[in-house]
Amino acid sequence: MDAEKAHALGFAAIRACRASGVSRILRRITAPDPSLRTEAMGLTFPSPFGLAAGFDKGATGINALTDLGFGHVEVGTVTGRPQPGNPRPRLHRLIKDKAVINRMGFNNDGADQIGPRLAAAHADLWHDYERGTRPIVGVNIGKTKVVPVDEAIDDYLHSTRTLAPQADYLAVNVSSPNTPGLRDLQHIDALRPLLSAVSEEADKAAGRHVPVLVKIAPDLSDEDIAAIADLAVELGLEGIIATNTTIRREGLGLRSTTEEIESCGAGGLSGKPVAARSSEVLAMVRDRVGPDMTIISVGGVTSGDDVAERLRQGATLVQGYTAFLYEGPFWAATINWRLKKQMKHRGH
Repeated sequence: MDAEKAHALGFAAIRACRASGVSRILRRITAPDPSLRTEAMGLTFPSPFGLAAGFDKGATGINALTDLGFGHVEVGTVTGRPQPGNPRPRLHRLIKDKAVINRMGFNNDGADQIGPRLAAAHADLWHDYERGTRPIVGVNIGKTKVVPVDEAIDDYLHSTRTLAPQADYLAVNVSSPNTPGLRDLQHIDALRPLLSAVSEEADKAAGRHVPVLVKIAPDLSDEDIAAIADLAVELGLEGIIATNTTIRREGLGLRSTTEEIESCGAGGLSGKPVAARSSEVLAMVRDRVGPDMTIISVGGVTSGDDVAERLRQGATLVQGYTAFLYEGPFWAATINWRLKKQMKHRGH
């Protein structure tokens, strides 16, 4: 089946479970153990493991996803204006590698439509969960494709004003390979005013402090990664999300044939093959920012042992996405179970 169609059907089935009233039963089965609660950015995450941006682009299934045991769900990427994304087909599986290549292009309904959905989802979460157990909702924001790079700040600020009041945290995405010019915003001279403006506007719009993180690409040079880490410290950002998808194909140990890879075309590659570079970037960023800043590690995690290893390497939180497509709906619950078991073992 076409990968995007399969994703849509699978997500519809997850939402149908919520609508059918089995959510209370699911939550009892999948709820993270209290020992997994993690404090970060002034928030309490019921588990250090969450769902990365890209799965729920439109905030249409937040509550259904949290029923599956994710400690947080990052919605988006959301842009200032609605946009259809790139032409189909734009999502491809590399099954031998448990990987995905996508060039979705930030397809979403835009900040104005997604804001009310976030508000409704948050209200339901406050109703469904006790204090300290409510899953966290992050919002990932990016640049509208038709907006020129030199007007990007205004575009991000529209999303910030609209979405910050409903977000537990904001992630500024400047690292997707599927929006022309977006990665140029990772250059320090462009990134500094963008992050400063978003941070200031988020607090103003929400009437409270909203943590802001920046999401970076694995394809940056080590020098550029160090420069962004230094900038995050300088600006007082709450954290860094490392990393997004990669445009690389060589040197990843891919098992798929050259023909299979080339047939997928351009786009960002995610899944197991990016694990090594994601770990490298995590180590570099942690070394640069010190022990206190939040780092969300994402890229190539499949098992509870993978998540535990990222936490040992210095991640505060860990996200996954691609393996969800391969491992099935109880993936997060399985990871939480494994993390709990490891913690008990270390305790003995």
